[in-house]
Amino acid sequence: MFLEIIKFIIYSALIVLISKYILVTTLRKLAENLKLKPKTVGNIAGYATSIPELLTITTSSLRGLSGASVYNIISSNVINFIQYIGAILLNKNVDKIKNRAIITDIILVIFTILIPIVLLKMNIELNIMIAPVFVILYILFRVINDNVHKIYLKNEDEKIEHEIEVEEEKESKNRFQTIKYIIYLIITGILLYFVGDKLGNTLENLCKLFNISEAIIGILLGFITSIPELMTFFESQKHYKNEDDDMLGVVEATNNLLTSNILNLFAIQTIGILITSIL
Repeated sequence: MFLEIIKFIIYSALIVLISKYILVTTLRKLAENLKLKPKTVGNIAGYATSIPELLTITTSSLRGLSGASVYNIISSNVINFIQYIGAILLNKNVDKIKNRAIITDIILVIFTILIPIVLLKMNIELNIMIAPVFVILYILFRVINDNVHKIYLKNEDEKIEHEIEVEEEKESKNRFQTIKYIIYLIITGILLYFVGDKLGNTLENLCKLFNISEAIIGILLGFITSIPELMTFFESQKHYKNEDDDMLGVVEATNNLLTSNILNLFAIQTIGILITSIL
């Protein structure tokens, strides 16, 4: 019995550690090597930090634990938002979130929390009919995010474009580093796949051995899979230390949050729904 608990802790910790120290770090270096804007880096970080949720949702759905996947998404999105607010407060960047683009993104994030809660309260079953709606909402949220940034963060974009200078003598080195980072990402993906599969087996055993409800398992998973986001929220703001660049750190952290949450709810949850429907 206790062996399964130990396995759960170990596999969960491995997912977090691999995501933080290999996946997120490598993606950030790749983004900087390609001289991407903070918004794009934040989006990439959002994709990276959502991989633990993808793994846990997929494995739990494959094992018939669809209830755990739903609570995993809700708890992950709520915790992500709380962590983001905490990071903003601790980095004293509250004044930066008054920008209309940031406010709009935060409103969208709140919707990613309210939507699944409303679905649960209304006892709406997450079946194959919901999947197209989630896909449409994902596209809508992305379009809104892109447009408000173009309108209300135009000055920041122009500043970044002005600062980016491609040095001809470093091109070959950058190309080599890009290939290296891509190889790291492939290896990391393979590692996460195997660890995620082991975690799924352990979850199934825990439910059977201790009669643990899927809701508790899902909430616990939400805490675990949200740790990478916490790390990246702080890292993104620390990366831009100058007062003039604080806004860039907030932009990156906010896009990290929004991308992670809409991926969790609309994309990853859809994958879970499709898996459950097929099985």
